[in-house]
Amino acid sequence: MKTCLQNAFLGSLAADAVALPVHWYYNTKALDRDYGSLKGYLKPKSSHPDSILWRSHYKPRNKTGEILHDQAEFWGRREVHYHQFLEAGDNTINYLLAIELYLSTIRAGGYNPESWIHQYIDLMQTPGWHLDTYLEEYHRAFFDQLASGTPPLRCGIDDIHIGGLSAVPALIAASDALRDEATYIDEELIRQHVALTHKNHEVDRAALAMARILNSVAGGDTLRDVILEHANGWIGEKRLEKMASLEDRQIIGQYYSPACYLPESFTASLCLVWKYSDNFSEGILANARCGGDSCHRGAVVGSLLGAAAPDIPAYWLQNLKSMERLRCDTLKPIFDD
Repeated sequence: MKTCLQNAFLGSLAADAVALPVHWYYNTKALDRDYGSLKGYLKPKSSHPDSILWRSHYKPRNKTGEILHDQAEFWGRREVHYHQFLEAGDNTINYLLAIELYLSTIRAGGYNPESWIHQYIDLMQTPGWHLDTYLEEYHRAFFDQLASGTPPLRCGIDDIHIGGLSAVPALIAASDALRDEATYIDEELIRQHVALTHKNHEVDRAALAMARILNSVAGGDTLRDVILEHANGWIGEKRLEKMASLEDRQIIGQYYSPACYLPESFTASLCLVWKYSDNFSEGILANARCGGDSCHRGAVVGSLLGAAAPDIPAYWLQNLKSMERLRCDTLKPIFDD
């Protein structure tokens, strides 16, 4: 069974995977030089001209805080790509976590914050579970707190980055998959989950807006109408129409920053969703080509466009490596071919 909300989750995964090689490119000339017009999934190059790994630091207090594993040797080096060991069609770490959240919620028959946080800890402490080189600040801060003795449910930090929205489509899709069993994840549980790692008002607001937009689209409302209804605290119709008349890199790069900080990154994402409201493929490609924190904007762009699309074009699913993880669901084959 593939419903609107299942497609929203798949859309977020596709948007992340296509943005993977150009993630955190702030120099769009370098992006074009390295990846051309970017028309589909590509393997990232080993070097990244805008990489900040050379000035990023993380030293675990003890074994509990060890999450870099064999990737630690690349920290402190210049031009190391954040996702250097991933392949075309792979997903970055936040979306791998979203997949695990989706599967574990379905297998358990519902969402439990305490169960999830212990699963998150186990996954991050397992060498080789993922192949990403870079781990965002919220991961490092969480495990630094954990290593200092803070209880797991209190290790989240005040993080204002759009990466905090990566799991929202997965949690909503898991809720949708369980509805036959009268299990529903309400807004408060979505807020509770996001706050486990991102205790920030702007992340909370954006997560709620995403949930309300997705649920309204699933109920049959048009995407543009529900954006106006549920995201009017960020942007209005006149501004959206003005942005839709511009080139993508004017929207993100000139009017709105390509960086990760909310609320601007959420507003920028909504502009692309509005512009490409009837074209999933062009929307997620536009998001990737704009550079910056494109993978995490993909949680918004990919999920909202995926929910509104009649179906996600076959290319994006056939070449998405995470589809194999999703077909391993032990409860029911949500994403069968």
